Amino acid sequence: MLRIAVPNKGSLSGPAMAMLHEAGYQQRKESKELVLVDPENEVEFFYLRPRDIAIYVSSGRLDIGITGRDLLLDSGADAEEILQLGFARSTFRYATKPGTAQGPQEFDGRTIATSYEGIVAKHLADLGVNASVVHLDGAVETAIELGVAQIIADVVETGTSLRNAGLEVIGEPIMKSEAVVIRRTGAPDDDPKVQQFLRRLQGVLVARSYVMMDYDCRVEHLERAVALTPGLESPTISPLHHEGWVAVRSMVAAREAQRIMDDLYDLGARAILTTAIHACRL
Repeated sequence: MLRIAVPNKGSLSGPAMAMLHEAGYQQRKESKELVLVDPENEVEFFYLRPRDIAIYVSSGRLDIGITGRDLLLDSGADAEEILQLGFARSTFRYATKPGTAQGPQEFDGRTIATSYEGIVAKHLADLGVNASVVHLDGAVETAIELGVAQIIADVVETGTSLRNAGLEVIGEPIMKSEAVVIRRTGAPDDDPKVQQFLRRLQGVLVARSYVMMDYDCRVEHLERAVALTPGLESPTISPLHHEGWVAVRSMVAAREAQRIMDDLYDLGARAILTTAIHACRL
């Protein structure tokens, strides 16, 4: 069986299990379950702390895992990402009190508090900055107020919590993170079970990003309509009973669907419909 690590809690857990469910895999019903066997799909899921997943995968005990890019890099584990999953996106940045520093080039001799000391230490080393890094498990914004550090490095979404703490974001982003599928570095690329798993998740990503669009169009307007809905390969076109009309079916990006429907209508297309895609293979 393919052995897969899944986050057991936190912001990664819910979306990861939802995606796996959409991909046709069984998922646990009780949060206390640590292992779930899915015999029909020949998969065994292990529910682990997100920070530990890269370690387990790098050890070879588990074949692949779902975790955050930030957690993978911070762990220093011998593992690599093989698929981006598009959720749990975040930006990792430095912050401090206004007037303290403009960027990492002014961090020499100062102390930085963070929950991701691996990422911060490597970033500073790459920049040639000599600063101390203090590890805190959470609520790093208070480190400056309590005198533990002069600067913090943390995940920033809107920046509201930092502003409420009297801090400002400085410098360029350290990194951008999202949920990823990982495997042990150097693991074979042609494992059929891993490839099947990746195809299923890629199918979910495509199904979430596209809709199927159907519409009727006059033949003389077909080329212009097809230019609006080229599809992934090409659209399906079928003649209608009424002479001079054709039915067109094509996949379009969900975020552009409403605009495309407006453009098609202005072109003379009618009976324009969109339907959700629940699963696909490309």
